[in-house]
Amino acid sequence: MSQKIMIAGLGLIGASLAKCIKKAVADSYLIGWDHCESTNEIAIQSQIVDFVPASFTEGAIQSDIIILALPVEITKAYLAELGRVTLKPNVLVTDTGSTKAEIVQFAQQFSFDFIGGHPMAGSHKSGILAADENLFENAYYIFTPTTSNRMNELQRLFQGTRAKYVELAPNEHDQITGMLSHLPHIIASGLVNQANTFNQSQPRAQQLAAGGFRDITRIASSDPRMWTDILLSNRQELLQLIATWQKQMEQVSQWLLTKDEKAIFRFFEDAKETRDHLPIHQTGAIPAFYDLLIDVPDHPGVVAEVTQLLSTGNLSLINLKILETREDILGVLQISFKSQKELQQAQQLITENTTYQCRIK
Repeated sequence: MSQKIMIAGLGLIGASLAKCIKKAVADSYLIGWDHCESTNEIAIQSQIVDFVPASFTEGAIQSDIIILALPVEITKAYLAELGRVTLKPNVLVTDTGSTKAEIVQFAQQFSFDFIGGHPMAGSHKSGILAADENLFENAYYIFTPTTSNRMNELQRLFQGTRAKYVELAPNEHDQITGMLSHLPHIIASGLVNQANTFNQSQPRAQQLAAGGFRDITRIASSDPRMWTDILLSNRQELLQLIATWQKQMEQVSQWLLTKDEKAIFRFFEDAKETRDHLPIHQTGAIPAFYDLLIDVPDHPGVVAEVTQLLSTGNLSLINLKILETREDILGVLQISFKSQKELQQAQQLITENTTYQCRIK
């Protein structure tokens, strides 16, 4: 008898999980539901799910496992709805939210088994049309079980993700992701907003904001609605982290006031040593960027030549730009890929078929 799996929220994460489950779990019957009717239609037409019920409740009462692939506040509303209906006696509920303590605490008031989950993967694209069964490969899939001992069921269910499973306490998860993901997003967005204000009095700054500045603030392009939700659901941890950050910036200000050259040098030296020892291109709290830099001559058709060559390897580009503000090198083409494997394949294609120098960023 097929196990009925319901996924509520058929955006990038929910639809990608559906694809992974459908491919790897033969005895699964996928029920999908999204508040957007056009998304539900695509899910059926694309055979991402087997059935779309008339309502969330109708699908939930039929299901053996329920996955809430929704923002944290909306997830809480859906959990409350599950608490008001009669579910199957042995139903297991999980979520995919970016913060865990608030959700886990909220779910404890209900009688059904709940295990918090967080697949730490993402994309520059969003929505059901961006669904990708390879999205979670080698990414960390974090679970935050508390009272339930049914982890093995979720590990079997998500085996098609090819993710690396990690178990953390809910608070531990929020502290770690707060430091490694949420705070960096705040800082990146703050830099962009400050630069935008600065641009009003210095218009040329906008032109020079390409290159390095654009790269170090890439994560500021993330979905504002999602990040508002994340910050509010992890506010206590972030308030502490922001306070610590502010103290560090005050210390740097003091070193500048006193011209403390040794302290400033140590600040950069310590950061460089720590940064140089970080794992390269592993999927962590912030999805890694896979960039290839290619030195190309300044003549017509060179970009088309490179992209056509990459197409012969069936490689998918997610971003392409020419770096024009490098002082030492002209004509640098930067191409971004969605995986380390595609990045390496691209480097090999360029090296073997052209005279262009290329390097992994």
